[in-house]
Amino acid sequence: MTRDQIDPATELLELHVKHELASLKGAKLRKFLKQEIGELFECADKLTLNRIGSEERVMETIQRVVVDMEPGAGVPELARDMTAEVLKAQVQEQTKLADIVTREQAADFVEAMLKLRHQRERVISEIMGHPIYQELVSNLVYQGVVNYLYEDNLITKSVPGVGSMMKFGKRMANKAVPGLDETFERRLKAWLAESLPGLISRSEQFLQRALSDDEVRDTLMTAWMHAENQTPAGLQQGLGDTELHEFVIPGYEFWLEFRKTDYFEGCTRAVVAYLFAEYGERPLSELLADVGVTPDVVLAEVEAWGIPVIDVLREEGYIEALVRRRLSAFYKSAAARKLLETKS
Repeated sequence: MTRDQIDPATELLELHVKHELASLKGAKLRKFLKQEIGELFECADKLTLNRIGSEERVMETIQRVVVDMEPGAGVPELARDMTAEVLKAQVQEQTKLADIVTREQAADFVEAMLKLRHQRERVISEIMGHPIYQELVSNLVYQGVVNYLYEDNLITKSVPGVGSMMKFGKRMANKAVPGLDETFERRLKAWLAESLPGLISRSEQFLQRALSDDEVRDTLMTAWMHAENQTPAGLQQGLGDTELHEFVIPGYEFWLEFRKTDYFEGCTRAVVAYLFAEYGERPLSELLADVGVTPDVVLAEVEAWGIPVIDVLREEGYIEALVRRRLSAFYKSAAARKLLETKS
């Protein structure tokens, strides 16, 4: 087809496509993106969060993307395999805990935890009141009393042979009065049951006094100083693929159920409501600045990812096809052809 046979609309389309493709690469593309990012941030100075969205629209998005969307069946398997690779990575053996968390950071964390004194006292109280702990104390006291009577008291240690005589006497008494041991045990345990609340109360008071802020701080920091030179690999000893699988899969299943609970929705709604209450009528640029998103940050990521991806898409022919799809409809429209006919 000769140039005379090409209609003006088609010729203009080809010129326009070439123009757009030339502008979407190299220095021209960088200049265009930098300019548009600047324009967008200037626009953000005039727009508010309430103008572009609403609490309900955000909640609907969370519902679709976080709650309703079903992840692929391969997600838990992929998560397990990637976690296993991380645990096996060489860096696990080359890095000390102190390289990850400094002693100063650990100290700051301890200081923050010490402020939760009420919670610490409540935990101690709940542990002391737990039936398992009470049973443990009862058994320890019982065994201590029995051992003291027959083995560890001052008389049996000071006078040779007394311990053996007491045990012999115990056996003879049991033969003479069957069930004596059971009676002694029953009465001792009955006494323990009556005395246990007082023992628990005194031990709790002792712990509350003993676990002062200074004591807790010294204990935790001493433990950290012993651990900070260990490597993550050293802490992972005994953790195999089977154990890892047993943690990853239940954790993933828990998330799938948790995201659908009223509790999750309530927490999410509280965060969204706060966001709109705080930033709803303020310029979007303030919200972006508060979360650390600046034109330079966006431009850096565009240069790192956007431009290389566009280059690949252009090489694959996608960019040209996209431009043609966008422009062809206009140049083939009756209005464009009519205008070109009147100008020719």
